[in-house]
Order: sequence, then C-alpha cells, then structure tokens
Amino acid sequence: MSANVAAHAVDSRRAWLTVVAAFFSSGVTLGTAYSFGAFFESMSEEFAAANGSTALIFGITTCLFFSLSIISGRMSDRFGPRVVLVAGAAALFIGLIATSRVQSIGLGYVTYGLGVGIAAACGYVPMVAVVGGWFEEHRAVAVGVAVAGIGVGTLVMSPVSAALIDRWGWRDTYVFFAVGGAGVMLACVPLVGRPPGDGSPQPSRFEDALRSAVFRRVALSALALGLALFVPFVFVGQYAKERGIDSVQAAVLVGVLGGSSVLSRVGFGSLVRRFGSFRLYRACLIITTMSFLFWLAAGSSYAMLVLFALTLGVGYGGFVALGPIVISDRMGVAGLGSILGLLYTAPGFGALVGTPTAGWLIDVTGGYHWSIIWCFAAGSAAVALLTGLPVNKSGRLERAPNARG
Repeated sequence: MSANVAAHAVDSRRAWLTVVAAFFSSGVTLGTAYSFGAFFESMSEEFAAANGSTALIFGITTCLFFSLSIISGRMSDRFGPRVVLVAGAAALFIGLIATSRVQSIGLGYVTYGLGVGIAAACGYVPMVAVVGGWFEEHRAVAVGVAVAGIGVGTLVMSPVSAALIDRWGWRDTYVFFAVGGAGVMLACVPLVGRPPGDGSPQPSRFEDALRSAVFRRVALSALALGLALFVPFVFVGQYAKERGIDSVQAAVLVGVLGGSSVLSRVGFGSLVRRFGSFRLYRACLIITTMSFLFWLAAGSSYAMLVLFALTLGVGYGGFVALGPIVISDRMGVAGLGSILGLLYTAPGFGALVGTPTAGWLIDVTGGYHWSIIWCFAAGSAAVALLTGLPVNKSGRLERAPNARG
C-alpha cells in the first residue's frame, strides 16, 4: 500500500480530521439550537406570546433539523460533505441575521426555523455519517467524539447566550452567533472529505430502511423519545427562573445537560465492545426516562435540578452517540447518510409535537407537573418499543440480510 493510500485509509490520521470537523460543525449548529431556552423569556415577552406559541419555534427548528437530514444526508452521499457544510453555514448566517430583525413571532418561525434547522441538518447527521464511513476498528469511539461536539456546544453556548442577552439583548446576540457560527462551519470545510472507496456516490438506502421492521421499531422509539427529550431544553431554564433562580444560573442547567452528555457520548462509545451497542442504547433510553422523576421531585431545589440535568445528559448523550452505531450494525455503512437522515426524522417530529404540547400544558394548568408526566410517559413508550428486537450474544442488533458495507 502506498503512503498516499495509507494516509487516506480507514482509521488513519486523515480520518480523525473528519472527527474534528464533525465535532465543531455539530457543536456550533446544535449548540445554537439548544440554547434557545436562554432566549425564550425575552422573545416571549417582546412578542406577547404564550408558552406553547414560543416553544413552537424550537419545535419547528428541531423538526426541520431532523427531517431535512434526509435531504442533507443524501446530498452528502452524492455530492460530498463539503457542499453540505457550505450550505449549512449560509443558512445559519442568513437565518440568524433575519431573526434578529423580525417583528412578529410568526416570522420567527420561518427565519429561525429554516435558518437554524437547515444549518443543523447540514452540520450534524451528514458529518456523523461521514465519520462512520472513515472508521472500522475505532468507529464507536470516533462517532462518540464527533457527537460530543453537541454537548460541548450546549455547555458553552447556553450560559454564554444568557450573559450576552443580559448585556446586549437577544437580537444582537443572534447577530454574534450568525457571524461566529458561520465562520466555524466554513473553517471545517477543508477538513472533511468522502470516506475511502472508489469515489463514487453512495447508494440510497431509503427503501432498505423502510422495508425493515427492526428499523421501523427503532425509528418509532426515537419518535416517542423525541416527544420528551427536547422539552427541558426549552423549559427547564424558565422553570428555574420562575422559582427565583438567576437567569445565567438557569441557563447553566442546559449547559450542565450538554456537559454531562459529552462524557456519556465518549464513554458509552468506548464501552460498545464490552456490552454491545444496542444493550447500551436501550439503557440510555431508560436513564433518560427515569431522569424526569428527578425534575418532578425538584420543586425549588437548584441541586435537584442540576441532578436532573446531569442524569438526562447522560441518557441523551448515549442516545445520540449510539444511534448511528446501532443502525450501522444492523444495516451496514453504505449509504449511511440516507439511513440516518430517515431515522432522525422520527425524533424531529416528536420535537415538533412534544415541546409545544408541553408549553400548552403549562399554559392550561398553570404549572409544570403535567408536562413532566407527559415526558415520563413518552420516554416509557420509547423503551417499550425496543423490547423483542433481534439481538446477538454481543449485545448488538443482528446484521440484516440486506446489510451493505
């Protein structure tokens, strides 16, 4: 093997550059989206909008992020990841600049939803799929490190958002994020490239996935989890502020959630060989679901809220890190961008329904009790849907007969 070929082989030094790009692109796009809770109160007050109406901005954004990943994942398979990253940078810049100038919440649905939604669709799923194609022996660890960018982005950007909003207001803060975020994404472009192979476009695997009963069950489980998972990103900070906690401290809760997810993304990835990807994935959904009991019992205790955020972050981080591994074990890595795009559409629709529903329950009942119960019930359904799937002795989903790559 020539030195040039070896340099561009799987598990090579070149492969780790794609991990760096995925880390930063997912961190800046999802960090922006998940810091929305810090902007919630300012935007809600300025537009005189109810909780459910304001939460719909996040629901639309998350739904578009996940559902548009079908398109961005396929674009990456066909045209390569660099084109996708450039498109994401443009969407983030235009969307946030436009949002900083809107005069109604209805326009915010369009500018923020499309801008950040498209950017996240370009900066996360396609990049994770590319990382998966660049690795064999170290795939679980590489994907775990790549998606840890989301946790780091959330850890940094949520409290930074609150501090900037206190100093400059929410509109100028979005301008800062537009310039900085687009710059980071463009800096990632030279670091990514197609996975090793013959250089031809990756095949579309939509039909293979949709025909698989196992894939459909995993996707339905992810949809159910999406009904609950994204509610704290919007409301836990607001919950804390209503109980007299400082706005920056309240935003730190989402940062804690992101920070603990970093450890679990890398940690669970390193445990795959010992316990199996699917076994760990199911455990993460159980942890996520049970964490809502801490929120239910928290009351005005900041320590309990931190415990809730830590626990949820562990489960959420494992869910994100292990999902691509679980699916690639079952379906193979060929055309993984299209498969993951289809998979992540499910939690996207869950977010579209779940966060506004939680906001509506808060508006109707005047409290958070029933919204938290809603989250616990949805998570329980997600766990139940994984029961009975074909798992081998190593704790992975059995490889499908039509698996490729």
